[in-house]
Amino acid sequence: MAPVIPGFDYRRVPVADGVSLNVAVAGSGSPVVLLHGFPQTHLMWRHVATDLAADHTVICPDLRGYGASDKPAADAADGAGYAKRTMAADVVALARALGHDRFALAGHDRGALVAFRAGLDHPSVITHLACLDVLPTLDMWDVMRGTTAAVGFHLYLMAQPPGLPERMISACPDDFFGHFLDLWTGDPTAIPAEVRAAYLDACRAAVPSIVADYRASAGIDVDHDRADRAEGRRLTMPVTVLQQDWGAALGYDAAAVWRAWASDLEHSTVGYGHFMAEEAPADVAKALRALLAR
Repeated sequence: MAPVIPGFDYRRVPVADGVSLNVAVAGSGSPVVLLHGFPQTHLMWRHVATDLAADHTVICPDLRGYGASDKPAADAADGAGYAKRTMAADVVALARALGHDRFALAGHDRGALVAFRAGLDHPSVITHLACLDVLPTLDMWDVMRGTTAAVGFHLYLMAQPPGLPERMISACPDDFFGHFLDLWTGDPTAIPAEVRAAYLDACRAAVPSIVADYRASAGIDVDHDRADRAEGRRLTMPVTVLQQDWGAALGYDAAAVWRAWASDLEHSTVGYGHFMAEEAPADVAKALRALLAR
């Protein structure tokens, strides 16, 4: 049996035509939605979610295309089916279905890109926003250049037209997804064997949709970010960003990148590995509580 977040109630919630999300819910009080990253599921929030549920309603979905949520076929024409705009709309619909018209939102990695888009597209709905260890899509592509871009080889692989990336990854999915679980983890004990196995099982069953998510970030997501930048759209809610020191490695000022999008920003460089909600859950929960108090 797949691991679950102890004390959380699980349900499936329809959010769009033919798409339902698997979601874990617990607690009471002001709502907080937590969005997972790659190559994970909602389980990555198990420690932080339990902490926050002491005084908040905590909602942890598997994103469209991931985990036990539905995985609609990708639209090869424009990628809109896995655009972050579409996935953000899923999250807003999920919260509303659970009775919440306004909520705080935190995301890690891919989930942070969905959260970022939700903050721009639904500013009256998102009260507070946290993004963990990611840059907005447009800025990410801007800073990935030269030999340093090798660390993001998967971004370029999954940006290719449909066919080859899916076949290559499906040929050895555990090796592919396990590579990132190993490489990006500062503390290997933070992801126990049963959780790692659950992540790999989920990814193995979702190769086409995961690739579609990444492919959208090399196309339609860039278009959306570029249009927002041209129009001067910014995040209007309090924003917290926790990030590894990517700037030192890739030669840019991460805080400055985020300041261009967020007026009310708290940016912190942390010493954890990429999977910080699992490696340092107490610190992440503390940062989220500080955000919610702003």
